[in-house]
Amino acid sequence: MPSHPSEGIVIGTIAGGGFILVSMAVGMCFFCWYRNKKRSPQKLDVQGQVMSKNAVYSIPSTENIVTKPISIQSFTLKGIEIATENYKTLIGEGGFGSVYRGTLPDGEEVAVKVRSATSTQGTREFNNEMNFLSAIRHENLVPLLGYCCENDQQILVYPFMSNGSLQDRLYGVAAKRKTLDWPTRLSIALGAARGLTYLHTFSERSVIHRDVKSSNILLDHSMSAKVADFGFSKYAPQEGDSGTSLEVRGTAGYLDPEYYSTQHLSAKSDVFSFGVVLLEIISGREPLNINRPQNEWSLVEWAKPHIKNSRVEEIVDPGIKGSYHAEAMWRIVEVALACIEPYSTYRPCMADIVRELEDAFIIENNASEYMKSIESWGSNRYSIERPIVIPSTAITAEVSPMLMQPPPPQPR
Repeated sequence: MPSHPSEGIVIGTIAGGGFILVSMAVGMCFFCWYRNKKRSPQKLDVQGQVMSKNAVYSIPSTENIVTKPISIQSFTLKGIEIATENYKTLIGEGGFGSVYRGTLPDGEEVAVKVRSATSTQGTREFNNEMNFLSAIRHENLVPLLGYCCENDQQILVYPFMSNGSLQDRLYGVAAKRKTLDWPTRLSIALGAARGLTYLHTFSERSVIHRDVKSSNILLDHSMSAKVADFGFSKYAPQEGDSGTSLEVRGTAGYLDPEYYSTQHLSAKSDVFSFGVVLLEIISGREPLNINRPQNEWSLVEWAKPHIKNSRVEEIVDPGIKGSYHAEAMWRIVEVALACIEPYSTYRPCMADIVRELEDAFIIENNASEYMKSIESWGSNRYSIERPIVIPSTAITAEVSPMLMQPPPPQPR
C-alpha cells in the first residue's frame, strides 16, 4: 500500500527554508508511493518462476509474452508398468480413473493416473490436461511430467505429492488425516490462490479451472499447495463469445449457483468454489454431509448465519481454537463470505483475494509484534467478535449450492 502522506509531511509554521523542506518531504512521499507501486505486481507472484526440475523454461513476470511449448515426456506402457511395479500401490481414485505410486529410473517418485474403461471422463479430459499443462507452469500448479497413449490406454504422469490433498488432511480417512495448524492452513490457502490467480491472468488467455475443491489442492513434501486436475478446465470467453457453456461442470457443494442456473462461465465461478475451500480450511468440515443435522448439510448455508451474526467461533475447527490471531481469522472469514456471494458481480477477483491472504498471513506470522502495536486498543488474540456488514443482496438472495436452486434474476 502507498505510504500515507502523514508519514512524510509535517505541517506547521516553518521559517526560512520551510518551502524547501516541505518540497523535499513531498518528494520523498511521492518516491515511496512510486516505489511501492512498482513493487506491487511482484507481491502477487502470479507468474512466478518454474520450481520443478523437470521444467524446460521459466515464465517471466512480464505481460503479453508468447510462451513456448513445455516438454512433456512420452512413456511406453512397459515403462509405466515397470515404474509402478505393475500398478502395485493404489494411492487414489477419481473420475478419470485410478492413481498409482511409482518410481522413474532416475529415482523420482511419481503419481500415475490411469484412465478406467468405465470412466465418465474420456479422451476430451485427457487432451484437456495435456493441452493446458503443456502451456502453463507455476510453482502452485501440479506439473505434468509425461503421458502414455498405447494399446488404447490413456495415462498421465505427475510428481508424487507426499502429503496428499488438503481434503485428506482436513477430514479424510483417519490414516491420512492430520490436524493442520492455522499458519499452515493460511499458507496452503495462499499458495492455491496464487495458482488460480496465475490461471486467471495467464498472458495468452485466461484459464478457468472449473473444478476447484480441496481434493484438487495437493500438498508436496514441504506442505506447499499445488492446484491439480485440469480435465474440466476451459479458456475464458473472449469478447464476442456468448460465454454460455452447454455443459456445466463442477462438484456438488462447490458449484457456483449462478453458473449452474445460467450456464454463463466466468473466472468468478472458480472464486465461488475457492470460497467454499476457505470455509473448509476454517471449519475443518466437508462442503456437503447429509449425515449431519439438516441445517448443517451444506457448509455454506450452515456457516453464513454464524458469520453474519459475528459468531465466527461457532464455525472454527476445534483443532485450531485458541491458536490463531483474531484479525487474521476475520480477514479470511470476510474473504470467504465475499467469494460465496450469490451474484458473481459482488465477488472479488483472485488477485484481490491473494492480497487479502498475504495480509492475513503477515499478521498471523507477526502476531506478537502486531499485538504490541495495537495493545492500546484492547485487542484480544482469542476474541473474534466483530461486526460485519453484509450487502443487502447477500441477505435477500441466498442460494443453496447443495440443492442447486437457481438464484433470482440478475439485477440489470
